[in-house]
Amino acid sequence: MKNFETRGPVSAERNYVVSRTDEIVDFINRVKQGRYIVIFAPCQTGKTTFFRWALDVLADEAETYFPIQLDFQAYSNVPPSAFYGYLYKDIRKEIEVVFQKRGSAPSEALSQFLEDAKITEHISMIEFFEQLASLQPTTRFVIIIDEFDGIPQAIVSDFLYSLRRIYLSGTAARCPYSLGMVGVKSITQLNYDRSISPFNIQDEFALANFTVEQVRELLGQYTAEVGQAFAPGVMESLHKQTAGQPFLVNRFAQILTEEMDIPKTEPIGMTHFSEAHTQLLEERNVNVQHLITNIRRNPHFESLLMKIVSYEKGMPFNPDNELIGELVTYGIIAEGADGMCEIVNPIYQYRIMRTFQPL
Repeated sequence: MKNFETRGPVSAERNYVVSRTDEIVDFINRVKQGRYIVIFAPCQTGKTTFFRWALDVLADEAETYFPIQLDFQAYSNVPPSAFYGYLYKDIRKEIEVVFQKRGSAPSEALSQFLEDAKITEHISMIEFFEQLASLQPTTRFVIIIDEFDGIPQAIVSDFLYSLRRIYLSGTAARCPYSLGMVGVKSITQLNYDRSISPFNIQDEFALANFTVEQVRELLGQYTAEVGQAFAPGVMESLHKQTAGQPFLVNRFAQILTEEMDIPKTEPIGMTHFSEAHTQLLEERNVNVQHLITNIRRNPHFESLLMKIVSYEKGMPFNPDNELIGELVTYGIIAEGADGMCEIVNPIYQYRIMRTFQPL
């Protein structure tokens, strides 16, 4: 029996999942056009799962595309020389893994190149990719970098400039042909010299929360497998309280289907929903801990958030305001239909007000 996952990347074999078919098609089309894509979204919105699925689809469509998955999470405090050394090792390992998955082996020339090559700084990285492309002229290398925010700050500008230079080379055989950088922050929010624009060729791809239709898709998989239905209004209420935030949706479903002793022959109704909602409002799960940590990062957040939740005051949405931009990055606020800032969902609003409630 499958379950609802809240602890990391999900698998369709063991978890109920939202397929995000339209988003994957959009992403794949951008890759095929050779775009350098920035995928950014708050923590626990399914970024890692999404790009892994997208690369699987791409790999299954044609062997012309050669997907390489990297992860910068552990690199934030390493010196530049060590970073480039680890980058080379990771790329080499991933190339070998892809060949193994496809039941083939690299050519002797490619194997020798990977054995002898070194990447020590951003210029040698460009040369490495040029030689890799020359050895595989019909291959389109697609590199996805997860946790791109982990790149050492000392090298982020040179690294992005180098990728920009590759992109602007204009050749169909450039390497990487397409690039995806996955992180919480968009490139413009990374801490590089604000007087320059090292990566103005980016194609931004924002991964949105689940729609109400996607919540129905997710919970419908449970009903199809177990036979337990959701009463009218439950799915819509669940989406309204979470605004489709993937962790909260799955956590809500966990409580309803795994932790509450509801007979499987009985529909999950609004009374059950209210009980699960109360539990979710009070518990300290990983997502709520992230929320509280983020709103305490800056002492100015408190006054700003209290204005946003105030019906009398409110706060106009201004994406150029640094504090507002940070809270958007953390997935805490968004622009409302009236052009004002709003907390993204009622659960977050409740926890924010309780966090800053005077003793």
